Amino acid sequence: MKFLYVLLLAATAFAANDADRAALPLSLKRAVEIATSPEGNTNIQLSGEALKQAQSRSAEARAALLPDIEASVGEQNRTENLAALGVQINIPIPGFQFPYFVGPFTTMDARITGTQTVFDFATIRRFQASKVGVSAAKSDINSTAEQVAAQVARAYLAALKAVTDVETAQANVTLSQAVLTQAENQKKAGTGTGIEITRAKVQLANDQQHLLDAQNDRRSTQLRLLRAMGLRLDTAIELTDKLQYVPVDPVTIEQAKAQAIQERPDYRAQQERETTARLSANAVKLERLPSVQAFGDYGSIGTGPNSALPTRTVGVSLRVPVFDGGRRDARRAESASQYRAERVRTNDLREQIELDVRLALDDLRSAEDQVKVAKDGLELADSELTQARRRYDAGVANGLEVTDAQTRLARARDNQTAALYKYNLARIDLAQATGKVRQYIQ
Repeated sequence: MKFLYVLLLAATAFAANDADRAALPLSLKRAVEIATSPEGNTNIQLSGEALKQAQSRSAEARAALLPDIEASVGEQNRTENLAALGVQINIPIPGFQFPYFVGPFTTMDARITGTQTVFDFATIRRFQASKVGVSAAKSDINSTAEQVAAQVARAYLAALKAVTDVETAQANVTLSQAVLTQAENQKKAGTGTGIEITRAKVQLANDQQHLLDAQNDRRSTQLRLLRAMGLRLDTAIELTDKLQYVPVDPVTIEQAKAQAIQERPDYRAQQERETTARLSANAVKLERLPSVQAFGDYGSIGTGPNSALPTRTVGVSLRVPVFDGGRRDARRAESASQYRAERVRTNDLREQIELDVRLALDDLRSAEDQVKVAKDGLELADSELTQARRRYDAGVANGLEVTDAQTRLARARDNQTAALYKYNLARIDLAQATGKVRQYIQ
């Protein structure tokens, strides 16, 4: 018994804490801001890391054009066999033999060495390609932000639809309870029958079942929304926006296509990847040209600090590629193929943009018509139910007419919710097709 008491007390405290935890008011704009923040959606974080990697590659390519300076200090003790080095000295003095074994002796060397690329077109092209790669990575971040914003907007709309479905289902349950009460009153007054009460109870049970399904869908859609935003799944949220009709300024296909080509960050990123591939291919071609490098060193060398003398080396080297076994030709063919592949991707994306725009505009027009039809249907269904209940109260109609009207009203409510959802979803699709999801949400 003591264990059960402790368990009950803990459960009560947990329930109290959960009830006291305030829900986070969440608008669509706020949801997108959270998701697209640096600590938000996982894809945003990955895009940020990709940008850092591109910047590091660019810094590495730039380093090949800057001086390379290093310092060294060394001391060694060694012996030498001069004969092994080709030193053979014969002195015609009887009894004297030139020593071929020298040492041991100590050598100390402190030196600064430096090299500098003077002329290398291939290295310059690689650096230019890396800078365009950084720009492409930045465009990829914007593209990812657009995709995440669209994903969160769709998840928010789905959660909003689920909330509306719960409200509609609750309204249907309330209506069914009122119809059941009306049938019971008619039965008590002697103008109704038992089958009408049973029919009303069946309708109420069906509506209660739909309410349970809607409540489960609401929980599921909110979890998906939290996941898309990158928040903890136990975060309590309260959606502040409403599922409603907001007119869209008319736009032609050509206008939408022009906006998409100009605004879509994924198309801009693809163009920059194509430029990067072109510069990289050109860099491989330029490897055939001679390159010039300056080098030099300065330091002190001797058997010790007191006997060290300053020495230096200064020079210029010219490197002329002659033959490398075909490695350079293979790399040039590979880079040219990569460039052609990027051109194909650019053209394919351009065609995909046109398809996205056309589909989005068609869906928007269809959804707009559905909203108007659903609105008229809801008004008619509501009027039909009102008249049916009046006829039932007057005794000139039975409960079946009320139940049928009630069913049609529930369907009309669902149709309106679905139409509004499709319309707002089509608006998001059009915004994504033209690269303006975040502007649309603002």
